Amino acid sequence: MFPAIEPQVLIAVGLAAGVTYSLRLGGLLLASRFPRSGRFRRGMDALPGALLFSLVLPSIVAEGVWGLMAAALTAIVVLRTRNTLAAMLCGMLVIFAVRKMGL
Repeated sequence: MFPAIEPQVLIAVGLAAGVTYSLRLGGLLLASRFPRSGRFRRGMDALPGALLFSLVLPSIVAEGVWGLMAAALTAIVVLRTRNTLAAMLCGMLVIFAVRKMGL
């Protein structure tokens, strides 16, 4: 019915699961040693936004002026409505329209 799974595949999956689990466990154990207040805490709280920005910024720059316009519109919509989904859809709509029109 189903093909047999080779032992190397099972070993690779098991090792990947073990590494993933140990990284997560190590992060939890290490996090208990960090300060829970002060400058370090503020930096850690800002980290998710900084990571997201570092992932999005290259795409904005690659789209040029229209990418900046889409990012600005996204920021305006999310600040006014507090609706992240609507904001992302507005930004995506700008890029979609620009690409369709060939600008």
